[in-house]
This record gives sequence, structure tokens and C-alpha cells, in this order.
Amino acid sequence: MAYRGLVILDRDGVINTDSPLYIKSADEFQPISGSIEAIVRLYHAGYLIYVATNQAGLAKKKFSLKDLTSMHQKLNALVESRGAKIEKIFYCPHHPDETCECRKPKPGMLLKIADHAGKTLQEADFVGDSLKDIEAAIAARANPVLVLTGNGKSTQENLKSRVITFQDLAQYADYKLAE
Repeated sequence: MAYRGLVILDRDGVINTDSPLYIKSADEFQPISGSIEAIVRLYHAGYLIYVATNQAGLAKKKFSLKDLTSMHQKLNALVESRGAKIEKIFYCPHHPDETCECRKPKPGMLLKIADHAGKTLQEADFVGDSLKDIEAAIAARANPVLVLTGNGKSTQENLKSRVITFQDLAQYADYKLAE
């Protein structure tokens, strides 16, 4: 399978449903309709798939590292059961008040992904549902992509610049696979 590009996905609100109370367990981790299939289709078309997610719930003691690991194991199992894979899930465990380089909107996680993948971000898409995702993509010189799931609709209303936008991850995958 020929390499076609690098796709980085935010997690909550893009792959799975989001909650203002945090997704705290594998049971609460519920994929958005069509999102797992979108990941599988992109992978089989030759895209390397990574996830970059802020997980302040760890620092706020809303859930444990074991809980987060269980959520990510569930996500990986759903994708792998369909013959695909997520290369790696990167997460920021820090509180929003902490100064770190990995918490979006800073580009640290995306830069680590580029290093891990051995690729540049100039041709990579970062698909997110929040302004922090869009800002992180721009800061890392990746292509920002907005989906209207999760916080996407309110984010779209507050965007000051035009960003390529899709209803959901499945519609984004349709677009990428038609390129």
C-alpha cells in the first residue's frame, strides 16, 4: 500500500462523542457514527493515522491513567478489528493552567507526531472540532480541518478565517479518498 499522507485526528468530538463532564471510562467512550469506518477507509487508502488529544481530565482527577489507557485500547481494538490501525495516540495530561508545550493550541503534540512519523506537517491534515485544534494546526504548519461534530458548530461560528469544513469525519474521509 502506497503512502498517501499523514492524517492527525483530535479525539473527543471528532472520533467519539464529547461531554463537558469529560469522557471518563471505556464505557463512556462512544464512537460517533461513521468515525471508525472513516479511520479504516483512510488507513486502507494509505494514510498514516495519528491522534492528538488534550486530556486535562487526568490532571483534574476526573479519571485515571488506567481509565485513559482503557479508552484508547477500546479505540484501537475497534479500528484493528476492521484490519486497520492508528499509528499512535498522543495526549497532553496537563491542566490548562500548567505551562507545557504539548497542550493544544500549542503545536507540541503535532510536532512530536511529525517526528514519530518521520514526515513534515506541511501536507498533513489535522482534523478537529475546536478552535484549539485549528490554532494548533496553524502553529504547526499543518492543514487545519474542522468537523461540525462535537464543538464544531460553535467553533465554526467563532472562526475568524476560512477553514475547510465537513459535517463529520466520514464526510472528510470521502473528500480525502476522492482526491
